[in-house]
Amino acid sequence: MTLSTPKSERVHVALYGRTNAGKSSLLNRLVGQDVAIVSATPGTTTDPVQKSVEIFGLGAGVYIDTPGLDDSTTLGGERMARTAKSLDSTDIAVVLFTDAKSESEYAIIEECRVREIPTIVVVSQVDRLENPSAVAQEIELRTKHKPLLVSSATGEGIDELLAKIAAVGKGEERLITEGFCKAGDRVLLIMPQDKSAPKGRLIQPQVQTIRELLDRGCIPICCTPEHMAEALAALERAPELIITDSQAFEEVYRLKPEASTLTSFSILFARYKGDIKLFTEGVKALKGITESSRILIAEACTHTPQNEDIGRVKLPRILRKRFGEGLQIDIVGGADYPEDLSVYDLVIHCGACMFNRRHVLSRIERARKQGVAITNYGVILAALGGILERVKTE
Repeated sequence: MTLSTPKSERVHVALYGRTNAGKSSLLNRLVGQDVAIVSATPGTTTDPVQKSVEIFGLGAGVYIDTPGLDDSTTLGGERMARTAKSLDSTDIAVVLFTDAKSESEYAIIEECRVREIPTIVVVSQVDRLENPSAVAQEIELRTKHKPLLVSSATGEGIDELLAKIAAVGKGEERLITEGFCKAGDRVLLIMPQDKSAPKGRLIQPQVQTIRELLDRGCIPICCTPEHMAEALAALERAPELIITDSQAFEEVYRLKPEASTLTSFSILFARYKGDIKLFTEGVKALKGITESSRILIAEACTHTPQNEDIGRVKLPRILRKRFGEGLQIDIVGGADYPEDLSVYDLVIHCGACMFNRRHVLSRIERARKQGVAITNYGVILAALGGILERVKTE
């Protein structure tokens, strides 16, 4: 992966600690440039600062410098809330201590344990401490994490920290099309190019899928829905797999050769980023939906709505036609996602190409804990079209 790797595909490494614990200095040291303001003034870091980098031994990553855990400034409460929210997308947490007495660092470590977020504990600014080893020992006794001794000023421990981040961040590689095709397979990709498609380029899920198919030795063939019949006629045999935009499910299904497997970009990304089993289970909630029900539609991006926007226009229109015009539908985008989901009968999430997997799973878990069914654009569109049983989801 290069620096052009989408942020959603990068390992998110977040730095947590009290005000003036050295988070910004450490971030600058880790990336080798001044990307965060360093100041002794409390509250200097007002919002999470992000920097995309290549992490040696790991690959594409993004470092996140968060506001101090003990921020007592006027806007401190809001900043603390944003810091806590950053855990939703954190793949690796680096928690900085400057002594062993503060409770805020222990609290964030416990929260990471509950969320199963890999955590690296650091004793920071060791060049200024009288006995950093004693501090580390006390922290280890309480947390069971062996702290690294680090100084951004002298460089002590920086290489060890980088090596630790790389080791912790290495996980099993996930593939978008795993189990759907193999090397040599012909894959027909149906990609509508309507007003909502960015001019001059393809949308991210399409680009990522095509690139992966090429890397896996498959033969991708791309066309729009109106040229699908021509594309099929030009092939000497039916493609092993057809991947369509969810909006074209019914049209594509009518033309699909019997020998071809059908799925959608949204379903592939629901599986790649989230929990496809929970999404397919969640769609069963449609049986209980009535005109008096309330549904939440959650989008990962915050684009300006188009005339035929799938999440803000088409899906609400389909749902209200099916269940009644009185159906209440709330729509949120980007980082907006309610803490309290209990007022909803169903949550419908987009393919989340703009979020990393940790972020999507945190949203799914919030719905699960509150007993609210959650599904995905591609899954629900296939279900509403009556073809979910004939579409490959796993």
